[in-house]
Amino acid sequence: MEFISKNIEEYASLHSSAEPGVLQRLSRETQAKILKPRMLSGHLQGRLLSFISRLVQPRCILEIGTYTAYSAICLAEGLQKGGLLHTIDHNAELEEFAVKYIKEAGYAGIIVQHIGEALEVLPGLDYSFDLVFIDADKENYVNYFKLIFPKLRKGGIVLADNALWSGKVCAPEEEMDDETRGIHQFNTFIRAHDGVRHLLLPFRDGLMMIEKTAE
Repeated sequence: MEFISKNIEEYASLHSSAEPGVLQRLSRETQAKILKPRMLSGHLQGRLLSFISRLVQPRCILEIGTYTAYSAICLAEGLQKGGLLHTIDHNAELEEFAVKYIKEAGYAGIIVQHIGEALEVLPGLDYSFDLVFIDADKENYVNYFKLIFPKLRKGGIVLADNALWSGKVCAPEEEMDDETRGIHQFNTFIRAHDGVRHLLLPFRDGLMMIEKTAE
């Protein structure tokens, strides 16, 4: 489901900061060679992730769902000097592809890849995160958030992608598939959470923006 017309999206892209060359090449190769290329963040969302990261100026970023590393590279653009970005993905087949572009973008040793199931990897990451991006299996968004929240500094930001899930979250709950139900339960969970400030932005496929306000 497209929330805005193609013409509006193209106009917005034209009047936004240009997509860096390395990301243009990453996007083209992803489209040509990798399954489910729609999972790529793309120009507008990538520039939004970069913009938010530059505003936050994080020392430590967490990403759940590396895919081909487009969003990781965008987020890394806002890191403070000496900062790190930890990204988790269960698909080992994409690791080499991601490494190539991480190196080309100049983030080797700065973007740290973890291959495995995020629910198993997260407990072993002993860091205080300033910025988190969740873009993985929708059924586990609530579980991810519960593991992340204690590791997120007060004032830290969580961005959760696909929070509108092509509009399917508006359907009656009994008609939802597992992924839609997972997203809906996450949105409901965040809405009721006393320790956050949040905004569900109807941008692209929906972006839930969350600030931690309490320990």
